[in-house]
Amino acid sequence: MTGPKIYFTIPLFGGIPITQTTVSSFVVMVLLCIAGICLGRNLQKRPGRRQVLVEKGVTVLYDMVADTMGPHNLYWTPYVGALFLSSLFGTLIGMTGILRSATADLSTTLTWALMTSVLCWACGIRANGFFGWLKGFSEPIAVMLPMNIVSEIAQPISMAFRHFGNIAGGGVLTSLLYTALATLSAAVLGLVAQSVVAAVIVLVIGIALFAWGFKARKLMRKIFGVVFAVTGLLALAGLSGVPYLEVGIPGILSLYFDVFSGGVQALVFSLLTMVYIGNACLPPEPAGQ
Repeated sequence: MTGPKIYFTIPLFGGIPITQTTVSSFVVMVLLCIAGICLGRNLQKRPGRRQVLVEKGVTVLYDMVADTMGPHNLYWTPYVGALFLSSLFGTLIGMTGILRSATADLSTTLTWALMTSVLCWACGIRANGFFGWLKGFSEPIAVMLPMNIVSEIAQPISMAFRHFGNIAGGGVLTSLLYTALATLSAAVLGLVAQSVVAAVIVLVIGIALFAWGFKARKLMRKIFGVVFAVTGLLALAGLSGVPYLEVGIPGILSLYFDVFSGGVQALVFSLLTMVYIGNACLPPEPAGQ
């Protein structure tokens, strides 16, 4: 697995490279904007199914922000929602096989993490003033100053690397699995294709296993029957270069690494964002205190 490919370079400011990540991020942004326009128009007092689902999703998001950040921070909900959806679909877009996952690039997750950190600092400055914000780094004692500075620097780095590492790691494992299965396919077909008798025996075993599994309603027997039967057919046809074992197993792993892990990482990133900004934007003190 390599880094994002550079499609072309815009000759401005010393050259602005347009990479796979840039294209994927732009496509996700456009799709989310179109979805927002389509789902948010023609709202009715008596909502239909589409409007009910959209309103339910928005309500769940606002409730989550209120529970995590406090009711006074509800105005952050659009930012949190945009971050979650950009992260989720930025990962899922890699399943198209055409575009690369935007979150598999450290520059994407690091940019989001830095945005969150800058917002936290802005909230601290707005609440305490610039010098009051700086004074907070040395509290409760001046000895804590270096540790507080390191903590502020480590916050965006840890957020970015956690998200990027999980998505990129899944992509690396999937790529290695594809290579291993292609090699195994060539080795098995090359071995079986050496003898017509062996190919016929493998084909017959596959048909028998599939029939047995169909009768007993056993999924694994059906799967092994299909694998044996396809191996025998390809060996008889002399198609030893077909990586047929790549079908199925990578798809199952993709459900975990792309769908499940992508959803979890988007949720974790959004929750951390809410926690950090919520700690920086404390509720206003009651009047008279």
